[in-house]
Amino acid sequence: MTRPGRALPRYVAAASLARLADGGGAIALILLAASQGGHGAVVGGAAVPDAALHGAVLAACLTAPHLLGPFVARRMDLAADPRKPIATACLLYAAALATAVATFGAVPFALSAVLVAMAGTCGPLLTGGLSSRLPALAAPAQRAQRRAQGWDAATYGIGASLGPAIVAIVASSTTPAAAALCLAGCAALAAVFVLRLPAPVAAGGSRGDVPTALETITLILRDGDLRRTLAFTTLVAGSVAALPVAALGAAARFQLDPAAAAVLAASYGIGYLLGSGIVLAFPLRGEPRRIMPVLAAALALALAATAASPAFAVSVAAYAVAGALNALFMAATLAARSEYAPAAARGQVFIWVAALKISSASAGTFLAGLLAPVDSRLPLVAGAVSVAALTLGFGMPVRRIRVTRRHAQDARACATQTPPIHPATPLAD
Repeated sequence: MTRPGRALPRYVAAASLARLADGGGAIALILLAASQGGHGAVVGGAAVPDAALHGAVLAACLTAPHLLGPFVARRMDLAADPRKPIATACLLYAAALATAVATFGAVPFALSAVLVAMAGTCGPLLTGGLSSRLPALAAPAQRAQRRAQGWDAATYGIGASLGPAIVAIVASSTTPAAAALCLAGCAALAAVFVLRLPAPVAAGGSRGDVPTALETITLILRDGDLRRTLAFTTLVAGSVAALPVAALGAAARFQLDPAAAAVLAASYGIGYLLGSGIVLAFPLRGEPRRIMPVLAAALALALAATAASPAFAVSVAAYAVAGALNALFMAATLAARSEYAPAAARGQVFIWVAALKISSASAGTFLAGLLAPVDSRLPLVAGAVSVAALTLGFGMPVRRIRVTRRHAQDARACATQTPPIHPATPLAD
């Protein structure tokens, strides 16, 4: 069996490659549609009007199927070797994306959309599915597990920041199609590293032991710790999703070129990677149920600071702080999913939370786009208020409930104990 010290680097390689493909896919498809005038040849050197629409549809086809992830994740929990369904998903993602790109413009647009949707259906296994395998690859000690979760959070940051950056570099030097094919190659290479991970010691669960997708979401909603994890993960994701939209408004507010928005986005990405480094050097300690509300409250303050920034330099710093805090928060939610999910449904819990997180982020981006014309700072304020309210209403009761239970236990213990009799005390008649 491969030792944890050797397994973790292979996992980081597999996860980084898979999440590069997942993180850069949407922007690659948007650029592909724009470069070919939507779904046809460029007319007179200019794209036809449906280019933006076709790009948006393809991007939606890649991200929306993440919601279907929980309904295919059960196969992973049932599999005797979960590496195989994850590696298969990586290869299918690569094949479907490459086929869609290679045939774009030569086949009906509906077929291109179907091919991209097939790739999107594999996306959940590249994100939450991979993360669910991490606990078995690290040493069982809490510090080792938390450091591994820090590495996992870093791979998400790599995918979210370097994925679009690679697409932009390759697309500008060659073509958007070449950039998309590079992402497909990353997904295929990820499959190789997935299969090189150590085989699981225990066999997969039986159908009777592994809950269905609906049973799993019911379990999440009934379990206090998992319900709290889902609530914090989704609301924070929806709130943080407003940052890229607000960046454009910040550039206009400070009378700068629109390219200044890219500086803010890059600052957020750098902050996220720095936050991941902090978790690696100093793994989180304590119960995730206690850590999440604290980090969520700090993120709410960071969002408020970005909205209240009086100068562009302050905004750059605020975006970096928000990125670092979100990396810490991501590590905390990964720890919560790992420690609170039952073993028989761990893969499905990871994928359910990941799927709803992505949906919440999409909704947050949409709402930010609606509020931005009024004032680009409104989405940030709304996100900060929402997260702060959740922290007060859903996070703080944890301590009160635990204190109340402890007092109740102490009272029951006192009631059942027989008072000691002092030797000098006479016995009652």
